[in-house]
Amino acid sequence: MLARPLLLLLALAPAARLPGAHGAPGPATLRPGGEREVTAAPAAPSTQGQLREPVPEGERPRLAEEKAAGGEARGTTKKPVRVKVVKKKVLKKKPKASGQGAATEQQPQCPPLGLESLRVSDFQLRASSIKRYGLGAHRGRLNIQSGIHDGDFYDGGWCAGHEDRDQWLEIDARRPTRFTGVITQGLNSIWTYDWVTSYKVQFSNDTHSWQPGRNGTEEVVFLGNKDPETPVLNALPTPVVARYIRINPQTWFENGTICLRAEILGCPLPDPNNIYSWENKPVATDKLDFRHHNYKEMRKLMKEVNEECPNITRVYSIGKSYLGLKMYVMEISDNPGQHELGEPEFRYVAGMHGNEVLGRELLLNLMQYLCGEYTRGNPRVVRLVSETRIHLLPSMNPDGYETAYKLGSELAGWAVGRWTYEGIDLNHNFADLNTALWDAEDNELVPHKFPNHYLPIPEYYTFTNATVAPETRAVIDWMQKFPFVLSANLHGGELVVTYPYDMTRTYWKAQELTPTPDDAVFRWLATVYATTNLAMVNDERRLCHYDDFTREGNIINGANWHTVPGSMNDFSYLHTNCFELTIELSCDKFPHESELPREWENNKESLLVFMEQVRRGIKGVVRDKDTEQGIADAIIAVDGINHDVRTAFDGDYWRLLNPGEYEVTAAAEGYHPVTRTCRVSYEDNPTLCDFQLTKTPKQRLREILAKGGKIPKDLILRLRQLRLRKLRAQRQAQ
Repeated sequence: MLARPLLLLLALAPAARLPGAHGAPGPATLRPGGEREVTAAPAAPSTQGQLREPVPEGERPRLAEEKAAGGEARGTTKKPVRVKVVKKKVLKKKPKASGQGAATEQQPQCPPLGLESLRVSDFQLRASSIKRYGLGAHRGRLNIQSGIHDGDFYDGGWCAGHEDRDQWLEIDARRPTRFTGVITQGLNSIWTYDWVTSYKVQFSNDTHSWQPGRNGTEEVVFLGNKDPETPVLNALPTPVVARYIRINPQTWFENGTICLRAEILGCPLPDPNNIYSWENKPVATDKLDFRHHNYKEMRKLMKEVNEECPNITRVYSIGKSYLGLKMYVMEISDNPGQHELGEPEFRYVAGMHGNEVLGRELLLNLMQYLCGEYTRGNPRVVRLVSETRIHLLPSMNPDGYETAYKLGSELAGWAVGRWTYEGIDLNHNFADLNTALWDAEDNELVPHKFPNHYLPIPEYYTFTNATVAPETRAVIDWMQKFPFVLSANLHGGELVVTYPYDMTRTYWKAQELTPTPDDAVFRWLATVYATTNLAMVNDERRLCHYDDFTREGNIINGANWHTVPGSMNDFSYLHTNCFELTIELSCDKFPHESELPREWENNKESLLVFMEQVRRGIKGVVRDKDTEQGIADAIIAVDGINHDVRTAFDGDYWRLLNPGEYEVTAAAEGYHPVTRTCRVSYEDNPTLCDFQLTKTPKQRLREILAKGGKIPKDLILRLRQLRLRKLRAQRQAQ
């Protein structure tokens, strides 16, 4: 009789608030793509007074039945009964995901609005107050870098003019947007330490009425940063649809002030009231794999390209990283695996800094593009593949890339993954050949007693205990194995093309114009890429950080920007025949996946045109006049340019030159030098400039004596004439 009133009382009792139901958000899990899933804290299991659904009266068991089912009724006894238990294995099927759950998992993650990539313009950023113009709202962009001077006009973030909780940074998405998260950083500065430790967010559709971000009924206060550089992602408990979003700092570093950099995650939605604000997503005309590829995915993609175009591609490895990851290269040529006489060799290198990932993806796209277009018979691509041996190294620092990849495009920051696993910056790790050359030039030893090209590597650099990364050694061996003519080193974090020298001639200067003897050629090569890059030629784009390269056509001498001792560009120019440039591809070192189609369109034409420059200048074969065999290591000197090149192992050579008329001399040990005039035209073909060299009498004598043969009479007479001429010269000198 007591059971029914008790159940009624329990059913009418108020439900307890579940832990985490309306409190702070529970733990956040980062999903692939940059968004985090927020889950409420689980409710503690209740033992007494646990509420259940009311049971219909007709289905309720009677009290006696309940007791019987429980085992013993009051005042009754039962004999124990032996029961044989048979255990059976039951195969449980995994429950299928419901339609709602599957839809949630397949729902695309919201990308960043584009504060870091500059898709969000300065006019879309506003603040309650600013400390000064250099710390205005337009500087509140994720990973933006400051100038080196205190109080720089281009500083490293937004800083409020007042220190109170009424300050805010506002971002206008220009259209209804489903906001899902906020990423913050502190101020980038070498002078002060400033960051926000907690903040609120607010939303509006008209900038007049603002609604706070809530978790249920309570306003959320998000935890901010603990240092200036590490990005911190906070996912909103519930996505909010609005046009404007504000970040409202609540607390900040006690010894600093209110300063931050930010990125907003959000999915744009169509606005039926304003069709002109609909921004079309970047749609690439080429069907390529536009996503970030880790080591395994990169290797898989390269294998797929090789299987699709086996007649023109070959995948090979040049070495391993410190952690044992192979450094794969894709070769594209009509005869892969062999050097063809008269065909130049070209290379692209990406991923020297592991967190500068755009070059890696562009090279993966490029190998897909060349394979597909060659198969379709694109005349431009067919000629490029037929006349050039192309080598693509998408990841020079695979260990660093994997470190940055694990954090993701928005959370890797500015430097995580830049260095190798050993902490070595590969762009400062090549042998310094500049200093030895400049010392020899100051002592007037070049080129008669000290070479102006093919400078030897210093002995200290070859020791096993030298601080040389295995990745660097692998690339040097690669350079020495192939007769490369032209190369580009793909980086990220700016929009500019730099050319050698990268190291300042005055060792104590941080910046100094330091041109090479081939400065005119390098400037042309840099201009070719910069003027065909859609992002660089856009006059309406703002500066990436603090340097304005647009006044110089988006090209600069590397040493005149900042000195880089031990750079790969300088080493390539001084140790081999190869002319190499550095190309800074994007303001954003690690662009989001959604930006990759746009970046491919920005760089596709530039990548192709730059490769075609390998046909600029002169080429030819230096042969022995008697045997018609090619002469290896013959020196090709151009009058007026104090930098020579050498022939490859079969006697062919390539010399990049601008249009003009040149006096070219070919010389080799044991041969008489030959000089001829070679004219370089403006046509898209190299000028053929072959040489035939005659052996000197001394060389002929050495070869005859080495074979044990008889010396011809004409050679004997020639040797006598040379001795008499030498004696006359000595007498005149006395």
